[in-house]
Amino acid sequence: MAVCGSRTSHIGHFVGNITARRLQCGLSVNCTVFYNKRGFEEVRKINMSLRNKGHPNNMLFQYFTTHVTKRWADPKSYIGFGSEGLHNLSPACFSSGTASVPGVSSDNAKGEEQVANTAADSSEAKIPLKLNSGSFYLPHPAKAKTGGEDAHFMCTLTQAIGVADGVGGWADLGIDAGLYARELMSNSLAAIQEEPKGSIDLIRALDKAYVKTKAKGSSTACIVALTEEGLYAVNLGDSGFMLVRHGYAAFKSPAQQHGFNFPYQLDCNNAGDSPSSAMVFKIAVAPGDVLIAGTDGLFDNLYDEDIKGVVLQSVEAGLGPQMTARRIAELAQQRAMDPIKSSPFSDGAQEAGFEYHGGKLDDITVVVSYIMNNENS
Repeated sequence: MAVCGSRTSHIGHFVGNITARRLQCGLSVNCTVFYNKRGFEEVRKINMSLRNKGHPNNMLFQYFTTHVTKRWADPKSYIGFGSEGLHNLSPACFSSGTASVPGVSSDNAKGEEQVANTAADSSEAKIPLKLNSGSFYLPHPAKAKTGGEDAHFMCTLTQAIGVADGVGGWADLGIDAGLYARELMSNSLAAIQEEPKGSIDLIRALDKAYVKTKAKGSSTACIVALTEEGLYAVNLGDSGFMLVRHGYAAFKSPAQQHGFNFPYQLDCNNAGDSPSSAMVFKIAVAPGDVLIAGTDGLFDNLYDEDIKGVVLQSVEAGLGPQMTARRIAELAQQRAMDPIKSSPFSDGAQEAGFEYHGGKLDDITVVVSYIMNNENS
């Protein structure tokens, strides 16, 4: 009989442990651990979220759904895992993860993609672009000794970033799901680098990574690559990304959940969701846009307006992406420790019928990428 986890099969347990994310099931082996370079003793206590109670601001975007007929590609790559890292577009990696048919869709099924029309000038969208990225990671204070359960990467060669969040329900079985998340992101990076130049397929890369990941546990996954045509992203679960343009929260990927606090997840026993269930996004972008990717530690604690505000203040102050990521993560952790102030997580809990107030203390990973003209192109 499969071991089913704690997000959970017994509602009584779930009510008593509402902040422990449910897992789908499974067991499995081993992985390289990436530690927070800052030192876990410095971990602060906050929690944030990009999840908005309503739908994303769509002043600049229109949604379209279509069957995937081709994948976008990008030749350059850089990787990153762990806690805190700066992506300077060097040929190295740091690690700690068409035509469209009109139709609104908030639930992107297998083999479908969402195309967001940013209303950017078409000539501007063709300018060679690059990602200037930085990251910041704050593990849950109680999980600091093991490095937390989040993982991420940044890669200049493929111009890609990724985040993953090991599902915490595995802790009830004595399993550190952070090992699974880290191995998944490491394998995702390797798979992206193996993709044919000019024809990168992120679903294929995620599937390869999933098959190769042998650690016990399960995890969400979000990977975003910058291509000649814009951002190409896949997201499975409640990690995700957001795009800020001209002061607006222009786009945010919706969370995929089977139920409240029960995200889609890749599982070590092939008992969870499959990579083909991930949502696929293609978004036109322009210089000056800011991409923010993160785990649910971000999106459960900060509203879109909160994140947008930090981005605007940081850009106006001339701060780089790493410092912007740090400011967002620290605000998220601060909100996570607030037992009174409303949060996206408390909103969701109350909508699901639970009496819950305040933020949700969790691992917090934030990757910020400034989209810039590529002066070397």
